[in-house]
Amino acid sequence: MRNLTRHTGFKINPLWHLYRTVSLFKVAKNFIVIEIGRFLPSTQLKHKLYKKGLKIKLGENVSFAYKAMPDLMFPELISIGENSIVGYNATILTHEYLTDEYRIGRVDIGDHTMIGANVTVLPGVKIGSSVKIGAGTVVSKDVPDHSLAYGNPMIIRERTE
Repeated sequence: MRNLTRHTGFKINPLWHLYRTVSLFKVAKNFIVIEIGRFLPSTQLKHKLYKKGLKIKLGENVSFAYKAMPDLMFPELISIGENSIVGYNATILTHEYLTDEYRIGRVDIGDHTMIGANVTVLPGVKIGSSVKIGAGTVVSKDVPDHSLAYGNPMIIRERTE
């Protein structure tokens, strides 16, 4: 089960009133920082930009590939351990807006973990250390240490290597 904080009681979908839940200035700043970062060719510059500009908790040598997308609304809820990789066009979400509620949840990714290309990590999940997430996977639940996760729906296997 994902670890989420639910906000309910909306008559109109909460995305319609987005700026009551997060400031317009914060979203605009995050948008600019993320769009610059998505196209920066240097992983070292992205690391510095995301750590300082978005307040993402990043361990040493964390690399974001081309077009990788951290959450726009609450990137400060993302934590990634050392020597991990976020692959091409991967998305890490810490929020989800539904028709009658919105949910927020931390995303914690361990050390030496690879998030493959086009992966979507949903809010409120924990991905362990020494994990490999296969391309195109939707990470909808926690993944334990030393695992391989792939597919949609996600299948989790223990890594033996």
